[in-house]
Amino acid sequence: MKKTFIYCLFLFTSLIYSQQKRFITLDEAIKIAQVASPEYKALVNQNQASYWRYRNYKARFLPQLRLDATLPQFRNSINRILLDDGSDDFRRSNQVSFDGSLSLNQNIALTGGTISVSSRLERIDRFEPNESIGFAVIPFSLNYNQNSLLYNPFKWEKQIEPLIYEEAKREFIERMERISFNTSRRYFALLKAQIQEKIAKSNLSNQDTLFQISKGRFKMGKIAENDLLQIELSVLNSENEVITNEINVKQASQNLSRYLVLDTENILLATPKELTTFTATVEKALEEAKSNRKAVIEFRRRRLQAEQNVAEVKGNNRLQMSLRANFGIAQQGNQFDNLFNDFNQQQSVVLSLGIPILDWGVSKSRRKIVEANKDLVETNIKIEQQEFEQEIYLHVLNWQNQRNFLKTAKKAQEIALKRYEIAKKRFILGKITITDLNIALQEQDRSVLTYLNALEKFWTDYYTLRRLTLYDFVKNKKIEVNDILYD
Repeated sequence: MKKTFIYCLFLFTSLIYSQQKRFITLDEAIKIAQVASPEYKALVNQNQASYWRYRNYKARFLPQLRLDATLPQFRNSINRILLDDGSDDFRRSNQVSFDGSLSLNQNIALTGGTISVSSRLERIDRFEPNESIGFAVIPFSLNYNQNSLLYNPFKWEKQIEPLIYEEAKREFIERMERISFNTSRRYFALLKAQIQEKIAKSNLSNQDTLFQISKGRFKMGKIAENDLLQIELSVLNSENEVITNEINVKQASQNLSRYLVLDTENILLATPKELTTFTATVEKALEEAKSNRKAVIEFRRRRLQAEQNVAEVKGNNRLQMSLRANFGIAQQGNQFDNLFNDFNQQQSVVLSLGIPILDWGVSKSRRKIVEANKDLVETNIKIEQQEFEQEIYLHVLNWQNQRNFLKTAKKAQEIALKRYEIAKKRFILGKITITDLNIALQEQDRSVLTYLNALEKFWTDYYTLRRLTLYDFVKNKKIEVNDILYD
């Protein structure tokens, strides 16, 4: 009965303890990070800004209906005016004016100008020297305005803004893969700390047991005092290792839980399994990277922006031309009801021309500067393209050897664990010294850590391969946003 009670108590305590722990796999941790981590939230904000920038660009080429009004403008002041004979005089102005206009504007991408249709109504109430009311109306006015006839900014926006938006979408996927990489680093930091803590506690237990056995053997004169002191020192070192690893576990657990925004730091991790075997050739990786990566779009966008700067300077540098044209009907009077009879036509055309006659080389220097910057951009892009391809080439070659390295590390761990068990039994039987046992223990601990480091490298290299190519080699498909969030 007593044994049954103790067993039930132990089972209940274990159940409570397990409920306090949160078990997380690497895949689960990555999915949590990709919807809850601070890095993800910052990425979403950045992506929203890019989305609304693109919406703003699209909206600028749609008709814009606008209402402008002054309700009212009051003026009571003395102003200097020009008389008909050319002399100046002063007049008191005491009046209230109201005006309003409704316009429909459309940017013309083909020419770089803006066309608008508008209506306008004005009213002025004068109080001095005589009270009077005046009205003016422009029922219809067709206007065209183009700041430069030699440079069309809308044409360049049509080419560059879609690239910026596409670049932002691809950057979102790349940054999501970066979150996978960062999560795996934090995950393995905690996993290694937990396993090293477990090993340290196991080593302490084993060392303490061997110390008790050695004390009995020392009393029987079977070992020297030096061997006894050496194993006692091993026990003390193991106690320090336990304390150190407990601190490491606490720190790594905090780093992971805060990154995942979890409500607990009491996390228990599972050792990830290896991926199914797949082939990633350099040719395939380069092909997918050039098709999917943000950098490819970025190179094209930077070239266009450099060409835009050259076109702008060339278009406005030596010869500046602008055009303003207006055609409409208008009327004015003191009676509102009479404003819409016998309209008068109004029209205007203004073609402005500016040519620098003597500028001491300012125009030429501006042109040379943007041309030199364009050449610099082209040179930098070529260098970055080479680095882009080299990074993928070297990483794929490294990845091809990583699975073999992991397999070797796993086999070395199995051998080291088996060797330590054999060495421990031989030490108990008195066939080897404590030095030999400690060497076997160190090799065991080192092999376990080497395997964990190899496993971490395996997974981080895998997520780096995904980020560099934006391609899932396991499923043989391009990585999409929905694949990341809902896989």
